[in-house]
Amino acid sequence: MNLSRFTRAGSAVAVGVLALSLAACGSDPEPADSASGDGAAESTETDSGEEMASLAGQLSGGGASSQEAAMNAWRAGFQQANPDATINYDPVGSGGGRTGFGDGSYKFAGSDAALDDEELAAAEAQCGEGGVIEFPGYVSPVAVAFNLDGIDSLNMQPETIAGIFLGEITSWDDEAIAADNPDADLPGTAITVVHRSDESGTTENFEEYLHVAAPDVWTAEPSGVWPVDGQESAQGNSGVVGAVQAGQGTITYADASQVAELGTVAVGVGDEFVEYSAEAAAEVVAQSPRTEGTSDFVYTIELERDIPGTYPIALVSYSLACTTYADEATAELVRGFLTYLVSEEGQQAAADAAGSAPLSDTIRQAILPGIESISAG
Repeated sequence: MNLSRFTRAGSAVAVGVLALSLAACGSDPEPADSASGDGAAESTETDSGEEMASLAGQLSGGGASSQEAAMNAWRAGFQQANPDATINYDPVGSGGGRTGFGDGSYKFAGSDAALDDEELAAAEAQCGEGGVIEFPGYVSPVAVAFNLDGIDSLNMQPETIAGIFLGEITSWDDEAIAADNPDADLPGTAITVVHRSDESGTTENFEEYLHVAAPDVWTAEPSGVWPVDGQESAQGNSGVVGAVQAGQGTITYADASQVAELGTVAVGVGDEFVEYSAEAAAEVVAQSPRTEGTSDFVYTIELERDIPGTYPIALVSYSLACTTYADEATAELVRGFLTYLVSEEGQQAAADAAGSAPLSDTIRQAILPGIESISAG
């Protein structure tokens, strides 16, 4: 089998000193009505060339930890243009983000899984019927990452990956791994699976991939809660990566922006193995359809997992907001921040910081009307 034409993006670029300086802003949730302040005299310019007043106040959101590096870059860029504004983001995980958005703790949220019917009802209790905005803000590959001395990359079929994470393939020299890696010096080291301990959209996304790509092996229905007992676990993307780095023979799934120097798996798609890259993940999103039957301002995607030449474990992380907020200051901050987030500048900032795949102009133009509709009421 052949390796895909897409080359691995390598470790994502670190956010560096700029992100570290943002830590002082804090990520603990602020009170729900924390946005305040009048627009300053200075103005900034949008992608369309329209000038808008500099914004002020505080805005708090939270959710998917996969977005953390990108969110630091978005906060930095927005706050540079709006020095009197502070954007807080608590990377509590997708489940925590959806809950916090639904109970009003967060004015915006990030989730690696689309809202289900129950979660949408909770969100509409805050936003009003039909008042929820949901759109892809961050697209990134989910890497299958491992720590095995002397080995940087391995080929694996979907069935092999499913067998490992189920606990049925327990040694690194198992014949299923060896068959697709004839040149690798595989040790007899035991495989230690590390999964997310928190409810996670990354988990749900990874399970959906296994359920579609290896249905005879992975029979559990996808959810944000890991279905296999007795394995090692940790909270958040950084938590599982840290656990894998601390062990030997360990393996996990995590947003590719956080896997650092760990070894990674090239995933079998048809007759080739595809290494993760932002480009290969972007192709999956570009070639997958929008979910049918949603409201005008809900833009979710039905990912196809078997498109030749693409990386099939692509994470589409959604941004959540309301069309209407209680006061104009909050509405202006949410509208301004999300406009920057989806702009070409904002998407490039995320790509530079996290190795993510920028949104296509087609998707951007489809979701901007929802963001532009945000107002006070």
